[in-house]
Amino acid sequence: MAKTLLALDRRGFVKAAAGLLAMTVMPSGLVVGNAWAQMPRSTKPETFVTLVQMSRDCYPHEAVTDPYYANAVNVLDEAARSSEADLALLEDGVAKLDAAAREKGGTDYKSLPNEADRVAILEALGEADPFFQKVRSNLVVGLYNQKNLWPIFGYEGASADKGGYIERGFDDIDWV
Repeated sequence: MAKTLLALDRRGFVKAAAGLLAMTVMPSGLVVGNAWAQMPRSTKPETFVTLVQMSRDCYPHEAVTDPYYANAVNVLDEAARSSEADLALLEDGVAKLDAAAREKGGTDYKSLPNEADRVAILEALGEADPFFQKVRSNLVVGLYNQKNLWPIFGYEGASADKGGYIERGFDDIDWV
């Protein structure tokens, strides 16, 4: 009996510890629910987190976790290290998102609980907005070029070196 209680206690401890490890505190004191390998090197941590949320809102995939979106945003953050114009574009763009969120009664964009409210803010910003275009165009490549995500989307990768697609899954899909 004592052995069972000890095992349950240990399991409970490990479960609680895993929950704590999944949370990270960024240098600014901002608490983020997922631990990411990336830390922003040019944008503010709050800007980085907002860009991850914006990325998820632009290209929502239930099966894709935030660290993959953070990988894509990291490309923007790295580019902003060598370009003051890019950095200003990102910081000012997030400030616009946050201002729009405050008009909806929120504190900032990333904290709005309703996805529809966040998407409405992006739609009001407009597709032609340079900030929106910068983030969106980065995501097309930054998100979908991550090889670890390809199986989620059903993409098997390049096939030219394996003889092409004709003999390798060309007609595998059953939904057409």
